[in-house]
Amino acid sequence: MNTNHDNVHHLHDSTRDRVQDEVQEDVHDTESGIVHETAERIDPTEVHGQIQDAVHGDGEVIDAEVIEGEVLTEEESAELDRRLESRGALVVRRAMAPARVAKSAAVAVKSHEPTVKVGKATLRHTWTVVQGAESFAKRAWDASTMGVYRRQIKAAEAVGDREALKEWADRKEMATERRHRRLMDLPRLFIGLVKVLAATLIGIPLAVFVIAVLTKLTGNGSFTGVWLGFFGVIGFVIAAVTFVWGLFVMALPVLLVLALYREGKRRAEPPNWLVTTGDDTYEATVDESTIARALDALRIGNITRYLKEGYKLQFITPARQLGRGTHAVVRLPAGVPAAEIGKRRTDLATGLHRAASEVWPTVGDEAGILDLWVADKGALAEGAGPYPLLEGGLVDVFKGIPAGRTLRGDQIYMPITGRNTIVGGAPEQGKSSAARIAMMGVALDPTAELRIWVPDMNFDFERFRPRCSRYVRGADDDSIRQIRDDLKELFEEMQSRGDLLDRYEIPEVDRKIADKNVGLHVIVALLEEAHVAYNHAEYGKEISYYATQIVQLGRKRGIHLITSTQAPTATSIPRDITRNSTNGIAFYVADHTANDALLGQGAYKQGIRATDLIAGKDRGTAVTRGFTASRSEIVQWYFLSVAKDNDQITPLIDRALAAIKKRNMPAPTDNDRPAIETRDLLADLDEVLETDLVAIADVPALLKRLAPTWTPYQTLTGKALREILAADYGIKVPSTGNRYPLDPTTIRNAIVLRERDAGATDDSAPGADPIAS
Repeated sequence: MNTNHDNVHHLHDSTRDRVQDEVQEDVHDTESGIVHETAERIDPTEVHGQIQDAVHGDGEVIDAEVIEGEVLTEEESAELDRRLESRGALVVRRAMAPARVAKSAAVAVKSHEPTVKVGKATLRHTWTVVQGAESFAKRAWDASTMGVYRRQIKAAEAVGDREALKEWADRKEMATERRHRRLMDLPRLFIGLVKVLAATLIGIPLAVFVIAVLTKLTGNGSFTGVWLGFFGVIGFVIAAVTFVWGLFVMALPVLLVLALYREGKRRAEPPNWLVTTGDDTYEATVDESTIARALDALRIGNITRYLKEGYKLQFITPARQLGRGTHAVVRLPAGVPAAEIGKRRTDLATGLHRAASEVWPTVGDEAGILDLWVADKGALAEGAGPYPLLEGGLVDVFKGIPAGRTLRGDQIYMPITGRNTIVGGAPEQGKSSAARIAMMGVALDPTAELRIWVPDMNFDFERFRPRCSRYVRGADDDSIRQIRDDLKELFEEMQSRGDLLDRYEIPEVDRKIADKNVGLHVIVALLEEAHVAYNHAEYGKEISYYATQIVQLGRKRGIHLITSTQAPTATSIPRDITRNSTNGIAFYVADHTANDALLGQGAYKQGIRATDLIAGKDRGTAVTRGFTASRSEIVQWYFLSVAKDNDQITPLIDRALAAIKKRNMPAPTDNDRPAIETRDLLADLDEVLETDLVAIADVPALLKRLAPTWTPYQTLTGKALREILAADYGIKVPSTGNRYPLDPTTIRNAIVLRERDAGATDDSAPGADPIAS
């Protein structure tokens, strides 16, 4: 063990002397301008390794070079290390500095964002030019080899479309024939050009000669002067052509690069690694190749195999600018329904470098045809713009009312006559705003009548009150009962309008009959927050009944009902209302059930989805059906404010009232509701029944003769009357011989008991409405 310590003593002492000598030498050399690799020679890890080689493991001596020295205490060793560090640090730092500076410079360049952006931009634009050259080359090759026709023929063969195959084969044959004729005409064309050139070279000097002779003979100039002028003109033309040609030759490379760049940007998009995070304005061009790549990226088996085999997608409508975006119609490979693409809308949007709300794939005329519209980046942020009738103008409801703008930017009108409407969506997405736009359009037709019912205490439609003939606001029982009574009144008016149509021998209300003021003007009624009224515990059933009848029968009679709700479900809205409302307006909804309730059964599977709208971001944007001949439209609705400090409704209502007054029509009012007719079923039965038993099936006919205008009696049956008597009056009609005879005595006893229960102060209490329950 002493031997080990002696070896360590010699090693440390020797190392110290060697390091001192080398440090002295390096300091001297450094001052002379020569930098030695001292850091490498005195690497501490190397020294430590030599010590570890000398002393191994548990103290066993291993073979190593023996160096004489002395063992230092820990304090002496630390002091030595401190002195060596202070003397050698300068040399080490100087030796390492160049490498560190080089490394730091490389890191700085690599992380310098402007440099990275400039480099990527340069590469991206170069790549675009190269792609343009490639595109021109491919187009030239296609033109020379009929490549377009050959690809379409192969695609038609792949999908088994014989009609398309025959059409493209005929086109190819005709194109080949036209090319052959052009080639055969080339010699004649060349000969013709030579003749024209020869005639020009001979004719112009001859004409100048004649002019020169005439000039000489008339004394207006000299013969040589004309020729000198002619040669001067030729010289000027040559100089001008030379100058312009020189400019053209100098500009030709620039023009060629610009043409290649434009073609490259049109035909392809740069790789993702060339588009930096700062390229906010970069917009990938949407064309046939972009769409094909986006569809291929969906990894749908039939599409992937189809494109891998070299076939091209058939574009029924090539990608072209349409409004604020690009529209294309694509026939998909066999076995790929367009509805499947609609389900992958978000994935498709990533391939087209668009937000999901900017890509709308829908089913075309066939199940395998994809109708695709892609918005330009940021185009949808423009919105619909201001309401077009703010400054002036009226509306003809028979031509539709201005609703908003489509995604393409086209103004769209909401049809009114012959329709009914259901509008819905999650809260705060624009449902009530769209209903305001609809009612305002109707209000600006002076011949139309407005009726608005709001079973809630909100201010959305309060400013329409002066224009309404019926207006109710409130969720209390009295307000809901008034809504029931108003709907009943409208239902009865609808029935009477049927007689008017027969009298005037017309199939439905039109503009001509509406202008005659004979009671066949258009009535548009709005039931806002309809689910509250339809589900009211006491009056909901009646409200649902009358509203359903109006929706089913009122269209031809000039009555249009708008049902507005934030809960479009089978339990909150009667199904016959959702089924018969031909105008559907769906703002953002959370599930497919609400989506199909507003847009029609199966709309979700067809890719017509308000669920794809983004809550908050797409506020004011709705998916609609029934507005155009298309299956659906995305509409950005106009907006009219009702706020106190920005009231846009009242001036328009004043304009509408002024138009009504100018036509000498009575002003709408909310105070002239007719008295609602009521009848007492027991009293009517007492009047029509004598003393003998009567089969229950024969009683409704007696009631109809007694009150021919009372609607509930017109649809009453014996079975329904038996159920009403049992449920509302406790009168059970026995089944005697399966005839259910009604005893008049039973009816009269029930009247006596009712009057006794009512008390002496209320001896005339009416019975319940027969259709109320």
